[in-house]
Amino acid sequence: MQERDVFVLFAFNIGFMKRIAGFIFICFITLSFTHCNKGPYATTNKSYKKQAEAYAKELMRNPGNQTMATASSWVGTTNFNMRKPNIVVIHHTAQNSCEQTLKTFTLPRTQVSAHYVICKDGTVHHMLNDYLRAWHGGAGKWGNINDVNSSSIGIEIDNDGFQPFSEEQLGSLMTLLDTLKRKYSIPAANFIGHADIAPTRKNDPNVHFPWKRFADRGFGLWWSDTSNMQIPLYFNNVDALKIIGYDVKDTSATIQAFRRKFLAQEGAKTLSESDRKVLYSLYKQALK
Repeated sequence: MQERDVFVLFAFNIGFMKRIAGFIFICFITLSFTHCNKGPYATTNKSYKKQAEAYAKELMRNPGNQTMATASSWVGTTNFNMRKPNIVVIHHTAQNSCEQTLKTFTLPRTQVSAHYVICKDGTVHHMLNDYLRAWHGGAGKWGNINDVNSSSIGIEIDNDGFQPFSEEQLGSLMTLLDTLKRKYSIPAANFIGHADIAPTRKNDPNVHFPWKRFADRGFGLWWSDTSNMQIPLYFNNVDALKIIGYDVKDTSATIQAFRRKFLAQEGAKTLSESDRKVLYSLYKQALK
């Protein structure tokens, strides 16, 4: 090998080694940054994982050791599955930003949470496994269900309670509801709002929520044309509201919730004749 060739090879090796060293340095910096920058919810994510692992361990325990068992040996059944949700409750956050809501749901002292949070840009945060119980409904009732949290999925939409919902949010919600309906076979009538289960306390989602648009896709009930409708003499408003699913302990509050949802109107605590036709239409659907 000539002296010139040796010099070229040496120079090439030096350059190659420099590139390798530079690559290693970049990788080191990237890994260090990734390791150190775990995001603002690293602590709460760790808490979530710890709680989930504790529940997993509890599920793996011999059930005979959990409560009273008098048999000498445990016999485990092979016929079981996870409890699955049968209701979806839609909320507005009544807060100023998606980030504020995420913070609220990751502070133990607030004692509130939801399975999903949908931001104004359509971003969907899945905060809790669907099979676990979120604290979103509070005291409320739907049909014969008094503990709504135990049988529902809670979805919070970033909205202060007074503004229309963004198209990005509604699009993401439509996709999410379609996924949940197919996965858990949730009936159309069980896609409801927070005000439906707690009419004396809540008004969400607010009057701007397009319930008909979602009902047309199978997420909730909606009323049919009432122009030629005749209401039977036996028809009772309170009984009809109860059949639909409402708690009728406070009929004025329930009527307000009903009118907000199905007529997009606030205020009135009584039903007009045209309102009663809407109620009768929904009542007939609920009986099917």
